[in-house]
Amino acid sequence: MTIATHTELVHHFTEDFTALQDAVLARMNGMASPETAAALEHPSLAGPIAIALAHADVLARGDVRRTELSGLPAPHRLRTLREHARRVRRARSEADAVCKEQRARRVVDRRRPPLEPLELRVARAADPEAYGRALREELLDRGSPAADVRAPDNDLALWAWERESAAADLPAAVRELLECQDDDFVQALLRDAREGENPHLAHDAVVERWGRHARTALAWGRYAIAQAERRVLARPLTARGAELDALDDAYQDAAILAARAREAKHRIADLHDRIRDRAATGPFTELIAQCRAAALIRFAADEPQLWQRACRLVTEHRADCDARADGCPRCHRTLAARLTENASADTSQHGDGGGSEGFAPGYKERYAILDDSPSRAVVAVADAAVGDESALSGYGWAAEDGTTGYGDSMASGSGEAEIIGICQAALSLLGRHPEAPVVVLCDSTEAVEAVNQALTSADPAVAHRTVLFPEGRELLDRLLPHRDRFQVRWLKGHIGHDLNETADALAGLAVRRATGRLSAAAARKEEARILRSLSSDQPAGMVAA
Repeated sequence: MTIATHTELVHHFTEDFTALQDAVLARMNGMASPETAAALEHPSLAGPIAIALAHADVLARGDVRRTELSGLPAPHRLRTLREHARRVRRARSEADAVCKEQRARRVVDRRRPPLEPLELRVARAADPEAYGRALREELLDRGSPAADVRAPDNDLALWAWERESAAADLPAAVRELLECQDDDFVQALLRDAREGENPHLAHDAVVERWGRHARTALAWGRYAIAQAERRVLARPLTARGAELDALDDAYQDAAILAARAREAKHRIADLHDRIRDRAATGPFTELIAQCRAAALIRFAADEPQLWQRACRLVTEHRADCDARADGCPRCHRTLAARLTENASADTSQHGDGGGSEGFAPGYKERYAILDDSPSRAVVAVADAAVGDESALSGYGWAAEDGTTGYGDSMASGSGEAEIIGICQAALSLLGRHPEAPVVVLCDSTEAVEAVNQALTSADPAVAHRTVLFPEGRELLDRLLPHRDRFQVRWLKGHIGHDLNETADALAGLAVRRATGRLSAAAARKEEARILRSLSSDQPAGMVAA
């Protein structure tokens, strides 16, 4: 095979996504021609291959799910689809690893920016807060809006890039993507997947926002799959044709969302590489050096004693440092530590406890000891389980008064699913015990912190990063009026706590029942087995949702 032909094949795969995906799957199955296999090894195709396999992975899992729900599929057909899905998932992981390794090599090979003066590095390491303030003031004086300044120093290259980009006229469609609200931007990502590709998402000014919101858009894709799946399960086996077609459409959209999310990740990495390369050469280097030097002058004026000590230490150090000819590339850390030798002790004495607002000190180590719980409190444990393919999730809870409950809902991730379980347990027990306080325990710190933030602020919107879908938000809205007699606390999971194990089992039962992987008769037997295993002084009563 000639070099020209090989190059043409690589170019063909770069331009034709379908051809690339077919070639990648053929190679995975050992059916690719030697020419195709050789072309797929080209470094420029590592990212596109990972994107193609992200797309194929969702489609393969969709084929399995559609076949499972279609009635009584031939066992060998289902086995074949499941094996294909496993191979695609394995190939996707391998492709992601290749991309990661390739990027690591680029980072090592990248030209490093010139070494900064030792005094600057010592000052920045000794008091990064003061230096960051000085740098922000310098950037503001250079005309950067306060909201856009991302100092400290590690974002200075990005600041310089965007400062240069801001001078250029942006296309109207790009400016619209930059200025719209987050919810509208997510809708633009969904239209990109469902209606037609939006080329403006790849613009340097937009691509980072695309990457930040791609995960949210993908969650809404999984939400659409869950809705379609519910409609399929609501129909008799012999009348599921239209619903199965709609489910297939939802998987097609989710596959595009997965591929585009992976593409955004690669484009962001490429953008950052270009920014760092520019920061190491040419006018960017001079601009960044000017900002740092000016910030250092401000730092010296604001912190004269620290600055004088730093200069004295640097002078003494250079007298006998073996690396002084190379600019003392790593010596600043040791010098900064000498300047701030008592800082660690001060921090440990006056620290804020690691951001556990709303909790008793050391709550993560308390294993939910309830000696300080309200008197007459009704205590329950909530847990959740999430599905693999869709947003369908299950929750379960068990209380000390012998009641238990389980059900299914929609969740964008495990944190949201756990919050739904917390809310369902709390609302049930608050209604059952109208005069008593209620304490719900959960082994998800993300969920506990999000619910506590919502309760403290009396606003469910503060949990919006965790609670994305309307089901969870509606439950939080219903819980807030009861916040004066409700608490949620963290419980270390899987330590043999009876209520925790029961809640976990019920959540697993709920998600299997919701996805149709467990018949009604089998679910009842499983439910009875779980209740028998629960150690309780009173017979347990089931509150199934």
